Amino acid sequence: MTEELRKHYTDTIYYDIELTARVMKLLGVQIFDRLALGLSPEEHAALDTIFCHPGICQRDLAKLILKDRANTGRILNSLEEKKFITRVVDIKNNRLIKKMIITDEGNKKLSETNQKIKSYLQNNVSCDFSQEEIDKLQEALRIFRKHLEELVNMNI
Repeated sequence: MTEELRKHYTDTIYYDIELTARVMKLLGVQIFDRLALGLSPEEHAALDTIFCHPGICQRDLAKLILKDRANTGRILNSLEEKKFITRVVDIKNNRLIKKMIITDEGNKKLSETNQKIKSYLQNNVSCDFSQEEIDKLQEALRIFRKHLEELVNMNI
């Protein structure tokens, strides 16, 4: 039997990426708790995505943050209660939709949060990769993710 046939799932790149993502998610939760940021990692992801896509609707946001619409709605309710976003009614394809707009307070919170996270990671998470290696890895992961997205049926 060849080595390739004896390879287990835990020996594949898929497992390595999945495990790395799980560890990163745990680290993110711990960093947000440690720094007492006043946002959850999910709220931060949504706020950052709204910043990058002003006027995005809930359905499109859900697709980008990989959450179902119900969870996305709960995240948006929380961000709205904290005055970090506002929702405005608009029409798209002859249907009423709510678009999310980040507020000045939300912009300030996002900037502060991003700076604290960046600073924490730079000071506490050592990485033996050069910036060039990190850039190459990031590009390879984007290409890999794009390929996977073509295979995945995302019912969001």
